[in-house]
Formats: sequence, C-alpha cells, structure tokens
Amino acid sequence: MFYGVQATNQVVFYLLIISVQQSSQSSITETLLDSESARPIVHTPSGSFRGLEAQDGDYSMFLGIPYARVDPDNVFGPSIPIGFEGTFEAVEDTVRCPQVEEYNNTIMGKLDCLHINIFVPNSASIDNYLPVMIHIHGGRFQFGCAARDVHGPRFIVRHDVILITVNYRVGPYGFFCLNTPKVPGNQGLKDQVQALRWIKENIRYFGGDDSKITLGGNSAGSMSVDLLQHFLQEPLYNRVILQSGVLLTNGVIQHPDPDAPLKLSKQLNHITNDINDALSFLSRVDPHELIAATRDSGMIVGPCVENQFENVDNYITKYPTNMSSVRNVDVLIGFNNDEFFDKTITMQKEDFESRDFVSENLEDNYDFKNESHLSDEIKDIVRKFYYGDNPNSADNRRPGMNIIADFFMYNPVLRTVKKYLDSGVENMYFYMFSYLGDRSFSKYKCNTSHIKGGAAHGDELGYLFDVSYLKELLHDEDMLIVDRMTEFWTNFAKYGNPTPKPSKLIPLQWPRVSQDKLPYLEINTELRLGSRPMHERMSFLDLLYKHIGRYHKEHLWTGQ
Repeated sequence: MFYGVQATNQVVFYLLIISVQQSSQSSITETLLDSESARPIVHTPSGSFRGLEAQDGDYSMFLGIPYARVDPDNVFGPSIPIGFEGTFEAVEDTVRCPQVEEYNNTIMGKLDCLHINIFVPNSASIDNYLPVMIHIHGGRFQFGCAARDVHGPRFIVRHDVILITVNYRVGPYGFFCLNTPKVPGNQGLKDQVQALRWIKENIRYFGGDDSKITLGGNSAGSMSVDLLQHFLQEPLYNRVILQSGVLLTNGVIQHPDPDAPLKLSKQLNHITNDINDALSFLSRVDPHELIAATRDSGMIVGPCVENQFENVDNYITKYPTNMSSVRNVDVLIGFNNDEFFDKTITMQKEDFESRDFVSENLEDNYDFKNESHLSDEIKDIVRKFYYGDNPNSADNRRPGMNIIADFFMYNPVLRTVKKYLDSGVENMYFYMFSYLGDRSFSKYKCNTSHIKGGAAHGDELGYLFDVSYLKELLHDEDMLIVDRMTEFWTNFAKYGNPTPKPSKLIPLQWPRVSQDKLPYLEINTELRLGSRPMHERMSFLDLLYKHIGRYHKEHLWTGQ
C-alpha cells in the first residue's frame, strides 16, 4: 500500500515519490509511515495529512480534513478554500455543521465543519490507483453529517474503492437565499462543489484515480447530485448514483423569504428593519441559538433560484422545468419500494383518518388558479383511482401511503429517468430496493419491526454503510444484501456497470435503460428483473400531468 509496512524487529520506511506535472509547477508527493505511531501520512498540494489505520479492516482513515472554511466576515455566504503548512492530524470525524440532530432532536454542531473523510484500502499503490466514491448525506438540507457512526466505510472499501464522505452547511447557514451579492443563496451546495474541487485536485495523492470519480447521495444528498447534474459545468466527476431523491420532487426549490433575517433577529430580541444590521447581528449569534430560533419559527430554507451578480459564483440560475439537458455521465438511479411506509404506518388512527391525502398532494404540486370546479373534478378522479368507493381508513393505509410516495417520489424519479434519456444519457441503470431486514433504518427510527411492510425511505443505507446504532449482522440474509448492494455500487464505480459479469453472488446481468425499455432490478434476497415499476399508477400520474401540467406550480412560477 501507499503507506509502507512494519517489519518484525524494526520499522522500515518506504518512501514513494510521484512527480506530477502541473501547469504552473512540478509538485512531489511523499507517502511514508510515522515511526512513532505507525500512522499513515499523505503529502498533497493542499497540505500534509496524518491519519489512522482502521481496526475493522485493511484500510486507512483520514478524518475531518478541512476542504474550506466559513468566511468569518460572511458566515451565510460562500466558503473559502484553504490549505495547510505542516501536518494536519486527520483523526476526528464527529464534527457536524450547526443543526437539529435527527434522532434525539438536540441542537449541535459548529461552523468549523467543512470537512471530508477519506477511507483508503491498503491495496492502493503507485501502480494501482483506485476508483473513488463520494457520498453526499441527506437530511432535507436541514441536518445530517459525514461521520462514521452513520457512514461507516468497511463494507465498501473491502471492494478496493476509496470512499469519501462530505460535510456541508445546512439550515440557515447553508441556505439563506437573500438575492444579494453577499448572500446569493445555496451556500451548502457550493460547499459541496468546493469539496469536489479539493477531491479532484488531491485524491491521486491518496491513491485515488481522479478519472474514476463517482458522486452519489441519498434523499437530499441525491437531490444535490441531481442539481449538480443540471448546473455544474466543471468536470469534477464521471458517474452519479441517485438514491431516492431528484430535483423534480416538489418542494426541492424553495421560494426564499427576503425578510428571513429580520424575522430571526426579532425571534432573538433584536428588532430591526435593516437587512444588513440583521445579518450582522445573526452572524455574531451563537450558532445553536440561531438554529433554535429557526426551528421555533417554523422557517424552512433550502435550494433556491439565485439572482445573478457580477463576480459572484452563482449556482442555480433557472427553475428545473426550464432545464432541457443534464450532464452525460453514467447513471445509477432508483428508490425503495415502500418509501413512506414508516411515516404513515406510525400515525395515530385519528390523525391518519383526518388527513385528506389526495387534496394535500394535489395542492402541494398544482395550483388551479381559483378554478375550484376543475380542482374538485381532478380530486375526485384521483380519489377514485386510489380508493375506489372506499373511505380513507386506518385499517387500510395502503392507498394513502401510495398517494404520498407516488407524488413525492416515484413519479418524479421516473420523470427524471425520462429527462436523462431525452438529454442523451446512454448508460443508465434503474433499481428498486425492497429488502426489509435488521439493518433497516425504518425499524430503528419507528419501531416497526412487528409490522409487515417494504423498504422505507433510507432503508438501503444500512446495507451500504456500517451504521453504528443499527444491529450487527444477525443472520445470513442481512449479510447477503450487504454483499450484493456493495458489489453493485462498487462495480458501477469501477466499470460504469453494476453487473459486468454474472457471478455466484449476482447470477444475472442488469440491463440498461433505453428510450424503448425501462428495465429495473429489484434488490432483495431473490434478485428479480422487471419492467416499468408500478406501471398502472405511474401511467395514471403521467396522463394526469400531461393534461394538467400547465397548472403545476413550477410551471406557474416560471411563467410557462
């Protein structure tokens, strides 16, 4: 490996020198083993980094590497790239950006959080640069982190790929959108781009192949990747993995509130009508106080369409419905077969039966411009399709579950597949994950192990990552799914094909999507090839969109 070995009676140093020609200078990379602690060191143009040898596999860890810093004079604005002199001790990965943590609902994090974690198999060498997988975490753009407790690497790195996980700003620090040059919006997404630039420039020094970089994410992380596919011009990656999240999902692009700083300042007892004064005040507030005020106010922030300013790095400049093309890279895309099972099965009977899922989802997606007769007609058609003549009942929750999942996830994902095909993407694979085992998130979050259902939102993550608070692998079925999922994902990173050849573990070949056919692989203990998942429901929603798409909110926002 890149970092040397330790002999029986003495420490033997191996020094590997790589000369890399660059436009302005020739730099030398040295990689050696520290004699005192047997810890790996990597030297890069951005600094030297001393990591740790893993205790649960044959790989090294470089934790908490800063790729940028928050501007102290503009904490709500773009981050600043940084480098190091001397050696950075890359040993800590627990830092989160300021947020309300998902499971315990506690406020935590600090602004010195723009870090990446790099996990390098011992097979990396000067003659064996390894493919790179980058994972962007989810969390509704409000929470989440890159730490090992939720993204443990050992299942993935055993397949001889480098894994990188990324922190980025969330909540008001990441997504204030004020349409000013100082705070144009989408700072958290621009943090991700800063991280990608750092990785592209430096990953070869860790043994990574910078011509084989796969960018992936789940939920809001997947939405982030889809945004990059539409708006990023720089060639910073070669393949993408989109897990249960796309840009066409309603609500991804927010209508920003230009008075947000005034409202949050008032929430914190600083009353002003001057935006700059409010921003100055909020920038000095303890981040935990600002996160608490944002939560208590009910304010939602997220990606937005920015106004363009000179000498400002703009990111999202159009609404997604105005974007006719995406980057032509290899694509792996899909969802879980029961995405909102956990959200609906745990509702109290009274709460569930009081909900009008048809009206809620239609009104979230469409605006009938006060044409109440049309609205009522459409609602009646949709209600009869999903319910027949039956009422919404807690004794039969499946219609309500399907309505939420179809509008929010399945139809937007399938429309995205079509959009990618129409944009010229030629190498795309589609999956549906349906396994529910002991490492499934929904069982942990909602205590639903006693209820029969499918794979809910995020359940696939426990079979890609070593998640500390999920149960250990208790039986062969869980291990089988871990082996298959990581084989599919890492094969895609290596070859652009999740099944380059059949094997005992994966005894089939996964066909690509085309304009004529929409094959998919259902991932479970029994692998099954199918075509056009949820065909009847998706055909119904496609037909609905065809006839009333002009009332879709994004079309109305953009004047189409």
